[in-house]
Amino acid sequence: MSSITSIPAAAASPGGHARQRDLNWVIVETTGSLIVVLDRDGRIVRFNRACEDATGYAFDDVRGRVLWEFLLDPAEAVDVCKIFRQLTDGDFPQTHENDWVTRDGRKRRIVWSNSAVLDDTGHVELIVSCGNDITERRQIELRLRESEERYALAVRGANDGIWDWDLTSDQLHVSARWRALLGIGEAETAGTSPDAWFSRVHAADLSGLKGAIAAHLAGRTPHVEFEHRCGAATAAGPWRWTLVRGLAIRDAAGVPYRMAGSLTDVTERKSVEARLVREALFDNLTGLANRELLRQRMRHTLDRARRDTALQFAVLFLDLDRFKVVNDGLGHVVGDRLLCEVARRLAECVRPADTVARLGGDEFVILLEDMTDEADAVRVANRIHALLRKPFVLDDHEVFTTASIGIAPGSPRYRDVQDLLRDADAAMYRAKALGKSRHEMFDAAMHERALEALQLETDLRHAIERKEFLLHYQPIVSLADGALLGFEALVRWRQPDRGMVSPAVFIPMMEETGLIVPLGSWVIGEACRQLRAWHDRFGTFPALGVSVNVSGKQFAKGNLAAEVEAALRETNLPGNCLTLEITESVMMSNAAEAAATLRDLRSLGARISVDDFGVGYSSLSQLHRFPIDGLKIDRSFVQRIGAEEPDAEIVRTIVTLAHNLKLGVTAEGIETPLQLERMRALGAEAAQGYLFAKPLAVEQVEGLLAAGGHLGEQSARRVG
Repeated sequence: MSSITSIPAAAASPGGHARQRDLNWVIVETTGSLIVVLDRDGRIVRFNRACEDATGYAFDDVRGRVLWEFLLDPAEAVDVCKIFRQLTDGDFPQTHENDWVTRDGRKRRIVWSNSAVLDDTGHVELIVSCGNDITERRQIELRLRESEERYALAVRGANDGIWDWDLTSDQLHVSARWRALLGIGEAETAGTSPDAWFSRVHAADLSGLKGAIAAHLAGRTPHVEFEHRCGAATAAGPWRWTLVRGLAIRDAAGVPYRMAGSLTDVTERKSVEARLVREALFDNLTGLANRELLRQRMRHTLDRARRDTALQFAVLFLDLDRFKVVNDGLGHVVGDRLLCEVARRLAECVRPADTVARLGGDEFVILLEDMTDEADAVRVANRIHALLRKPFVLDDHEVFTTASIGIAPGSPRYRDVQDLLRDADAAMYRAKALGKSRHEMFDAAMHERALEALQLETDLRHAIERKEFLLHYQPIVSLADGALLGFEALVRWRQPDRGMVSPAVFIPMMEETGLIVPLGSWVIGEACRQLRAWHDRFGTFPALGVSVNVSGKQFAKGNLAAEVEAALRETNLPGNCLTLEITESVMMSNAAEAAATLRDLRSLGARISVDDFGVGYSSLSQLHRFPIDGLKIDRSFVQRIGAEEPDAEIVRTIVTLAHNLKLGVTAEGIETPLQLERMRALGAEAAQGYLFAKPLAVEQVEGLLAAGGHLGEQSARRVG
C-alpha cells in the first residue's frame, strides 16, 4: 500500500556510512523492481536499470522529461497526472497500476507504490516510485479465469509464490515458492486451511490483509493487492516483506467460489525505501536524528505547546570545546569516532522520548519534552558535563573534550523552529564566551545582544564599502633626546549614526567575521600613502616612520608580503620607514611559517616589531629564531611600574634580553612622569603614550610637523 515511508527506529552503526550509501545505489541499480524518481513537476531524475530493461529507453534518453508526456498510454496519462498531483500534495492513494509504452511500441503493465522525500519546509520534494512489471502475471490471471487448472499459475509464476484458494471447501493450495517465502514445509500445506498462511503474517499486518481480501470478495475492489510481513510461526529470524495479489472467480450470480493469485518477495525494495528514508532523516555518522527530523519533532512540540500552554519543554544547543584541536592533531578518522562516542553519551543523558540530533560538525541539539520544570533542563546539562569529563579512549589515544551548552526554555510564544534554535544558540555562545565547559540559560538580554551584534556586522560591511574608516596617528618619541621618530597608525570608524566608534567595539567583530583582512590591507596602503605625503611636504623629517598593527588572520592569509610590496611600490616609500607590529602569539602559533613570512617582509626593507610582548607565549628563548628588529613592551607592565616591583624586574629582563639580541625596545602606554623615568632607567629606547600625545588626526599631525615636530615644552622636558 502506498504511503509516506515510516521512519526506522534503529540507529545506523557508526563508521562505513559513505560505503553504505554506495551500496544503497548499487541495490537500486541491481534490484528487479523498477525504481523511478520524479521531481515535483513530474520530470525524471532517476531511472534504474530495471526501468531501462523494461522500456528500452536509456536513462540519458529520459532524464529531465515529463513522465506522462512520452512513456504512458495516452488513455492513462490524464489519470496518472492526477495521481501524481495527489502525491505531491501529500495525499497518497492506494497502490496503482498503468501501462508503460516501450520504445518499440509494446505495452508493459506496471504496478506502483510510492514514497515521498520532504524538503526543509516539510513539503514533498521528490516522489520515489517502485514498480513491478506484472505484464506476464496479468496474462496468467486472465487465463486463470478461463481455466480451473490449479497448477497453471505455478508453471508460469516465475519467482513468485502461487496460491489457489477454494472458497467452497476453504482449502488452500500453494506452490513450492509460496511455501519457501512463508517458511512452511511441504507436508504442512497439502489441502491446508488458510490459517497456515495467516498464522505466518505479522500481527500488525494481519487485519489489513484480511480486510483487503474481504473487500475484494465483497466486490468493492477489482482485485486483492496488499503488502505484509511474513515469516515462520515462531517469528524466528527476520520478517520478509511480500506483496500478495489475487483475483476471485465468480459464478453466474457473481458469488465468488475460488480465488487465486501470487505472492512476491519485496523485501529488497522495502529495504531500499527504508535506507532512503534513513539517509533523509538521520545523521549518517552518528545515527542520531539530523536537522530535518529535529525540525519535524520541534514543529510538533511547538504545535502541542500552543494547544497546551502548561507543556514544559526545552532545547539544549551543544558545541564541543576544542574539537578542532582533536581533528587537526589526530585526524578526521579519530575526530569522527569522538563524535560517535559523544553521541552515545548524550543519548545516555536523556529519556527515550527525547530527541538527540546532530546538526553538523561538532554541534548537537537535544529536545526535551514533557518536563516538570526548567530545572530538568539544567539537570540534563549537568549530566552531560559530568559524562563528557570522563576521558574518551580512541585507539591508542586518550582524548578529553567538554561542551558549551545553551538552554532555551520552551514557550507558547515561539512560532517558528528557527527562533527556538536561534535562542539556544545564542545562550551557547554566551556560555562559550564565559569560559566554556558550562551552560547558560537564554534570556531576553542575549537576544538584544545578538541583534546588536548582527546590526554591527551589517554596519561594518557597509563601512568598508562606503570608506567610513580613517587613521589616527600616535607619536613615537626617542627617550634619549625627545626627537619624533614616527607614528603608530590606529584605525578609527566614523559611523554616520553612531559617530566615532571605539575600536574596542568594532575590532573584535571584524576579527570574528574576517573583515579585519581587507581592513588591514587598506590600513597598510593608507599609512604608506600618508607617510609619503608627509615626507614630500615636510622634508625636514626624512627618517619619519609609521607602525602598523597586523592581525593574526591577516598574517595567516599568506599574502602579507605581496600586499606590503605593492603598498611600498605604489607610494615609492622606502621599506625601512614601515614597521609591522605582530603579536608574539601570532608568531608562535606556527613558528616555521611565521619565520618564512617575516623573512619575506624583511627582504622588502620593512622593519618587524613584536607587539604586546610579555603577555602571550612569553617565548623569550625563541626570539632569536625570528628576523625581528624590536620589541614593544605591553602597556600592562608599563602602567604597573612603581606599584609592582616584580613588574619592573620583568621589564628589566625583557630589555636586557632585547639588547643582547641587538633589538630595540619601545614602551607603550606611558601616562605618568614616573613611568617615563623608570622606562628610561631600565634602558628602553622609545616610547609612546598619553603623556606625550593621544592619537592625532591627520590635520593635527600636520600642525605638529609644521611646528617642527615638538610635542610641547612640558613633554620635551620629560624626555630631554
